[in-house]
Amino acid sequence: MFEDSLLESGGRLKTKRGRTTTFAIFLEICLIGLMVLMPLIFTEALPKQQLMTFLVAPPPPPPPPPPAAAPVKIVKQVQTDIVNGELRTPTKIPQKVQMIKEDEAPPPVMGSSGVIGGVPGGIPGGQMGGVIGGIISSTPVAVPKVATPQRVRVSQGVSAGLLVRRVNPNYPPLARQARISGQVVLRAVISKDGSIENLTLVSGHPMLAPAAIDAVKQWKYRPYLLNGEPVEVDTEVLVNFTLAGG
Repeated sequence: MFEDSLLESGGRLKTKRGRTTTFAIFLEICLIGLMVLMPLIFTEALPKQQLMTFLVAPPPPPPPPPPAAAPVKIVKQVQTDIVNGELRTPTKIPQKVQMIKEDEAPPPVMGSSGVIGGVPGGIPGGQMGGVIGGIISSTPVAVPKVATPQRVRVSQGVSAGLLVRRVNPNYPPLARQARISGQVVLRAVISKDGSIENLTLVSGHPMLAPAAIDAVKQWKYRPYLLNGEPVEVDTEVLVNFTLAGG
């Protein structure tokens, strides 16, 4: 019986020890896990000052020294009174005015005949300037003459000022009965002696044009002078037909 009791008690003790060991291991695991999770859950408990020192980046390295500056060249400006080939106005009155002395011109050489510019020992009565000067002075210079045109065109106002005889046209009876009036414009060529050479109708009523042409053919003008010579004139002539009493 004693042995049986020892055997039974030994089995119970083994069973209790195994449970206690298992529970102790589980409790340690829980404590370790809690210790690991507590800083992650409650971050306010961590020392902020120490964390900030860990997170602050180190200061950057100092910048390199600047390169040595190149030597500055000092350009000395020369003051001059001539700018772009022209004499400029001086900015101040100089203390000393430098006088420019010009060499005196040599006396003119007199030839044997007393001509200035002659060669000593020359021929009496020689020509001024030598042989070339004598040729140039003896050759007449021809002045080119501008050719005068044969015909010029002038305005009606200019030609009217040259008119010396005017013949009024006869009013056509049919035009008078039909109460036709107006202005007839003719193109005329005046000869060098002032007579009418050619007439051309420019504008006007057909019933009035023949009477105007017959009258203008009898007109007389003074010759138109150009460079002192008479020339033909191309101009316009105006003839007005007006009915009496409106």
